Amino acid sequence: MGNEHPIWTALVRIALVLTIIPLAAGYLGWLHPLGDSLAVGRGYAAGALALLALVAGLSGLQMAAFGSTLLALVTGAQVALAFLWPGPPGVFLLYQKNVWQANAELTALADDIGATRPLAVTLQEVTEPNLALLQALKADYPGQLYCPEGGSGGNAVLTRLPVVPGSETCAPGLAALRIEFAEREVWIVSIHLSWPWPSDQAGHVAQLLPVLAGLDGPVLMAGDFNMVGWANAVRRLAAAAGVVQAGPTGGTYLGFGRLMHLPIDHAFAPDGGRITLRPAFGSDHLGLLAELEP
Repeated sequence: MGNEHPIWTALVRIALVLTIIPLAAGYLGWLHPLGDSLAVGRGYAAGALALLALVAGLSGLQMAAFGSTLLALVTGAQVALAFLWPGPPGVFLLYQKNVWQANAELTALADDIGATRPLAVTLQEVTEPNLALLQALKADYPGQLYCPEGGSGGNAVLTRLPVVPGSETCAPGLAALRIEFAEREVWIVSIHLSWPWPSDQAGHVAQLLPVLAGLDGPVLMAGDFNMVGWANAVRRLAAAAGVVQAGPTGGTYLGFGRLMHLPIDHAFAPDGGRITLRPAFGSDHLGLLAELEP
């Protein structure tokens, strides 16, 4: 088929190249933040490459088909494992939620937090109206840190455990509170990163790295990272905090519709943990219930 239709085989070759280049560039977030933006679509690109490899094989491009199939399997397997592989269950239950700045179902969200009874809660997009959620949970979660910010709102950490006095830490897109747990002091960190390139997520990460590296002791970190867990930006933050991602990841951001739920909300602990998704409750993000291992 390929020899008889040179224009068709040329088009297949071009399509393969145009798929492979952004797929490969998605691993270069360490070199330029564009790489992280491309990493968001790694699963879709791997699937597209697998289909093109099949077309290439039918077109007589056997070597191109073999190489493309191998690349699609390797890159796609990483994404598939992130979605399918459960982490080990931990002993610290944490509820993670981007509330959404205009949430009209705060009562339902408060009820779900009350029903699951986590030891700590990390929140993002906490605006003035959303402070009602903190007030509703005050009796059960007296330890509260709210770091206000403009725009879409600030970050908050809530806990039912004793708080280490003077540990309250606020930074752009970050709230951190040190608590006492199992005869240890553990940091609870709420993160909300900027949008990726062409927005300045890389600059925001650079601001937060020294803050996370300066936290002494075990860290439990969760939030809306606006980035997939396999991207360079998230990996750098995890390395600075000395933590690994809890799994499995899931499509938590619902803003692009039913066909594209992006896995951009994550939780981390020194020894990882296991994630269960919670309903949206008026937000454009699903919640995470994370069993973390400090």
